[in-house]
Amino acid sequence: MLVFHHSPNTRSTGVAILLEELGAPHETRWLNMKAGEQRQPAYLAVNPLGKVPAIVNNGDLTTEQVAIFIYLADLFPAAGLAPGLNDAMRGPYLRWLAFYGSSFEPAVVDKAMKREPAGLAMSLYGDFDTVIKTLSAQLARGPWLLGETFTAADILWGTALKWTMGFKIVPELPEFTAYSTRVCARPAFAKVAVKDAEMAAAHAKAAG
Repeated sequence: MLVFHHSPNTRSTGVAILLEELGAPHETRWLNMKAGEQRQPAYLAVNPLGKVPAIVNNGDLTTEQVAIFIYLADLFPAAGLAPGLNDAMRGPYLRWLAFYGSSFEPAVVDKAMKREPAGLAMSLYGDFDTVIKTLSAQLARGPWLLGETFTAADILWGTALKWTMGFKIVPELPEFTAYSTRVCARPAFAKVAVKDAEMAAAHAKAAG
């Protein structure tokens, strides 16, 4: 049984949407972050960093958002959300998944915290403007990140852009807003949003 550790309206929401898109049978174990459950011994035994998402499949743990996206999309190939190993798009697909975790997120966090990035020789991502321009150029090709084929990478990027534009960290460029709107219009997004809202309200009430 695949077990999914999740807290509403966090980075793990993208994994919840992916699981829905994949039609993957799983058990969701909700964490009330408002009550600090992610810092309690029971969850720290799962992920010592106290972060979501985390999945356990047949006793084997996978953490880190991008790793989980790669793992799940490959685990359920019938859904067609990951190019196969011999597909010409496999390399670009992995590139953009890795770019999210290694370049986009560090750039966005530095921007949100108003921190100067490290010098170019040490920076994980170079500079914020170049990250944004690189992503913009890719999405301008449309309609999806890899062109005509929707993949798991679109779920990751669609949710990321919705959140970061919503918090005014990332500029609301036309190609970003159009892309995020397309991705988030899929039925799986609406279904997960309803459940997340219900659980967020329940968690807030329980936390007092």
